[in-house]
Amino acid sequence: MDQDKLENRLKKKIKNKIGILGGTFDPPHKGHIKISIEAKKRFGLKYIIWSITKRNPFKKKTLYNLKKRIELSKKINKKYPFNKVRFLENKIKSNKTIDLINYLKKNKKNQSIYFIIGADNLINFHKWYKWRQILHKCNILVFDRDKYRSKSLKSITYKTCNKKGLEYIKFKKVNISSSKLRKI
Repeated sequence: MDQDKLENRLKKKIKNKIGILGGTFDPPHKGHIKISIEAKKRFGLKYIIWSITKRNPFKKKTLYNLKKRIELSKKINKKYPFNKVRFLENKIKSNKTIDLINYLKKNKKNQSIYFIIGADNLINFHKWYKWRQILHKCNILVFDRDKYRSKSLKSITYKTCNKKGLEYIKFKKVNISSSKLRKI
């Protein structure tokens, strides 16, 4: 077998690594950008899908409507073309994370998915729809957040998965959140 054919076969076997950063992005901020940059750099992600949801099932309401949040997310990402802002709920007919992951795996077979969350989300991750399947189907990257570290490391999900497929990432945090921005 010649060298070119061998290299092509090897390339096909190598999985593309993509990230998913899901949320309401109400509003999007530099903290979202920082963790996207860090995840891309540390894990060699090809790109990151900012999957905007119409409504977070754990929150009562949003400050901005969906159209405005998409617009703000695209604007903040102009300098970061590896972040792909998407609203896929209508296409996949669901707002469930597992359905998004299944959709992406079905349409792009040769890829490995890295699902990116903050430590605050790890605390209640066991309440997410089919959370065990999410753990099984992708790598979970948990970014440290002020005041949530202790609780997240004691969470049901963290204890259940034995750190298998889950990576807790300490990095220079940005002391900002969408909740704080909404209060301004």
